[in-house]
Amino acid sequence: MSMTQIDRDGLRDAYSDVRDDKSEINWAVFKYEGSNVVVSAKGEAFDEFKTQFGDDERAFAYIRLQTGDEMSKRSKFLLVTWVGTEVSPIKKAKMSTDKALVKEILANFAVELTLESSMELDHEAFLQELVKAGGANYGTGVRN
Repeated sequence: MSMTQIDRDGLRDAYSDVRDDKSEINWAVFKYEGSNVVVSAKGEAFDEFKTQFGDDERAFAYIRLQTGDEMSKRSKFLLVTWVGTEVSPIKKAKMSTDKALVKEILANFAVELTLESSMELDHEAFLQELVKAGGANYGTGVRN
């Protein structure tokens, strides 16, 4: 298996699009073309994001979500590593070293998730992870 190459310029441009609050782009997905990690898709809607991942695929994704209440909305970012359930053990093993290369570019995120099932691509669950990672959780003032 050859060394993984990263389309650094492509990833950097997509990363900038997702990070830009003036941009409509809320997510970017990066997949393998042979041994190269390239930009596969970018978009706005979470429903479209969920369709980007297959059981036989490896991918990375960078997502912007809004957290906070009416008074203080904030953009927060997630890094997702996707390893489908049908990916071979050798390719699964390569993901940790490849992820290190990807994280050199997609460096700024509040939460990192590793997912393998489409059931895990859940907008509310992602928001909850961001709230947990964010420290202060201002809610209704009612304690559970």
